[in-house]
Amino acid sequence: MNAKNIFFVGLVVAASGLISTPWALLAGLVYGLSFPHPYPLDAKKLSAFLLQASIVGLGFGMNLHEVVRAGRTGFLYTALSISLAMLLGLGIGRLFKVPHTSSLLISVGTAICGGSAIAAVGPVLNAGEEEMAVSLGTVFVLNSVALFLFPVIGYVLHLTQRQFGLWSALAIHDTSSVVGATAKYGPVALMIGTTIKLARALWIVPVAITVAILKRSKTRIKWPWFILLFCLAAVAGTYLPLFGPLDPRLSTLGKTGLTVTLYLIGTGISKSTLKQVGPRPLLQGILLWAIVAIASLTLIRFGFISI
Repeated sequence: MNAKNIFFVGLVVAASGLISTPWALLAGLVYGLSFPHPYPLDAKKLSAFLLQASIVGLGFGMNLHEVVRAGRTGFLYTALSISLAMLLGLGIGRLFKVPHTSSLLISVGTAICGGSAIAAVGPVLNAGEEEMAVSLGTVFVLNSVALFLFPVIGYVLHLTQRQFGLWSALAIHDTSSVVGATAKYGPVALMIGTTIKLARALWIVPVAITVAILKRSKTRIKWPWFILLFCLAAVAGTYLPLFGPLDPRLSTLGKTGLTVTLYLIGTGISKSTLKQVGPRPLLQGILLWAIVAIASLTLIRFGFISI
C-alpha cells in the first residue's frame, strides 16, 4: 500500500467515529513522520476550514446562557494572561537568543491561539517561510503533547470539568487541541474550554493591529468570523425549536470534523519540520508553555481564578 492510500485510509478512519481525537492526532503524527505528505497544501487548507466549521457545529449543542457566562467571566483572565504571556515569551526568546520575529510569533501563538494567531500576525511582520515554519512547528509539537498530557493531569489531580475547561483554554495553544482535550474530559469542560478559547481568539485582531501600527505594515488583517457563527449557532440551538432535533447531530458532526482536523494536522508534522524548529525556539516554546500551564493550574487549584 503506497503513501497516498495509507493517507486516505487514515482519513476515512478518522471520519468514521471509531477513534477519538488524541488517537486521530497520533495516527496523523505517525503518518507524517513516516511518509512524505501527498497533499500538504490541500491538507492545510482543509484542516483550517474543518476546524472553523466544526466549532460552529459544536455551537449548536451548547446553551447560550452558559456560553455568555463563561465568555464574560473568562474575559479578564484572558486579557491578563495574554499580556503576561507575551511579555514573558519575548523575555525568554531574548534569553535564548531566538531571532526576534520567530520569538514574537511563538509568543503570540502561545498567548492567544496557536497557529491561527501566528498565521494572522506573520504576514504583518513580513515573516519569511522559515520563520513561519519554525513558529508553527514549535506550537504544533507542543499542541500534540498537550492533547495527551492535559487529560491525564486533570484526572490525576481530580480537576472538575469547569476547572479543566478553564485550564485548557488558558494553557493549550490551538483551539483544535483545546476542543479535543476538553471533549475527552466531559461536556461541561468542552463548553467552557471552547468558549473561553474563542474569547482568546478574538484578541488576534487587536494584537495584529497593534503589531501592524508598530511595524507600519499595511497588510490586511483577517477577522475570525467563525467565532460570530459559533455564537449564532448557540443562539439557534437555545432559542429556535426548529433546531432542537438537529442539535445533537450537528454537534456530533462538529466532533467528527474536529477528529479529522487533528488527523490532518498530525500528518503535517514531518521530520523536516522538527529539524527546522531547532533547539532554541523549541526551548523558548517549552519554557513559556510550562510557566503558563503551571501558573494557571496553580491559580485554578487554589481558587484564585474560577468560573
